[in-house]
Amino acid sequence: MIVMRRKELVRWHVIQKVMGGELGQRQAARMLRVSERQVRRWVRRVEKEGEGGMIHRSRGRCSNRAYAESLKRRVVALYRKRYGDFGPTLFGEKLEEREGIVLGRETIRRWLMEAGLWERARKRRGHHRWRERKRFCGEMVQIDGSHHAWLEDRGPEMVLMSYIDDATSRVMARFYEYEGTVPAMESFRCYAKRFGLPVSAYLDNHTTYKSPAKATVEETLSGRRPKSEFERALEELGVEVIHSHSPQARGRVERSFRTFQDRLVKEMRLEGITTMEAANAFLPTYLARHNRRFAREAEGDVHRPLSREIDLDRVLSIQTTRRVRNDGTVMHRQGLYEILEANRPKTVLVEERLNGALVMSHQGRRLKYRPVAAPAPRVTARVSVRRSQARARPAPAADHPWKKHPAVAAKTR
Repeated sequence: MIVMRRKELVRWHVIQKVMGGELGQRQAARMLRVSERQVRRWVRRVEKEGEGGMIHRSRGRCSNRAYAESLKRRVVALYRKRYGDFGPTLFGEKLEEREGIVLGRETIRRWLMEAGLWERARKRRGHHRWRERKRFCGEMVQIDGSHHAWLEDRGPEMVLMSYIDDATSRVMARFYEYEGTVPAMESFRCYAKRFGLPVSAYLDNHTTYKSPAKATVEETLSGRRPKSEFERALEELGVEVIHSHSPQARGRVERSFRTFQDRLVKEMRLEGITTMEAANAFLPTYLARHNRRFAREAEGDVHRPLSREIDLDRVLSIQTTRRVRNDGTVMHRQGLYEILEANRPKTVLVEERLNGALVMSHQGRRLKYRPVAAPAPRVTARVSVRRSQARARPAPAADHPWKKHPAVAAKTR
């Protein structure tokens, strides 16, 4: 039995027409979209071998570029032993870096699927309106934090604060204990010191980036809304704040988190990292490789350099307005501070700096102060008296007018 594919059956039918004189070689070549020389070659092979002459010569034979079976067994064994949860792409990179084996991604995927170690998952995606990538570096930076078991069970829980440029996909990131105002300000300070101030920042509706407080009467009348400390700091630096309404709108940073949760976790596992300090020390090396591979070029850079007039320590601080008491003291976070100024203002601005310093100012002028011991709270002693020991209520006299009432008199009889 000779098994032919559909294309070979079509060719066999046309060659039969040529051999029977019903078609010319030029017509057959145009019909089969091959050269006339190939048609003559097929005719000679059919005359010599019959129908088997139309079968491709490579059928049933191993490819000249096929890998050795021993290499395939070695790769599968390495995957089972050391890289069991790696994807084919990352596994191929580690094979080249650590084992010296260079293989294509699809070859690795096919070998793993044949061994039952990988399944091709079909992803169904919803429809979202596509937003064009920004043209200039620094035109928009997407900021977000990712809560994940970055060190698996080897270390503490951490949050990855990530900054990704919308135009170039360049990433700057750092690990923190939690996602809050201080980590957001500290990470933005690192970004601004390294690249400058971006034109806009794309944020989600986390309470760190958008205040959940209700607007006051004054804010409502003036058309303003409450701002978080991080939002206030960015607007003071001249960075436009944009809040997204869905994770898909910040697709670039969300997809980068998916990549990091797959690749970065395994990279730190291979390096044996167990602490947040070691993870932050490893990040620059990893991100340099990541950006070389995934970042792209932009038409220009519009980051605004930091000038001497910008005091990042002051702007990137938690600021609270406090009222000065009659005795010249200010209460802040259960601490009492005395203002050492001749002309004491009615209110002061308390700045909690990122380095732990506490600064008080009024209308841009820094004030001198000193901490004082807060007075002990006044305690009022409560004496509990039993009912039996309580003072008895005096009984009314016999000739009291109340007892002369007919109803009361009837009861006392």
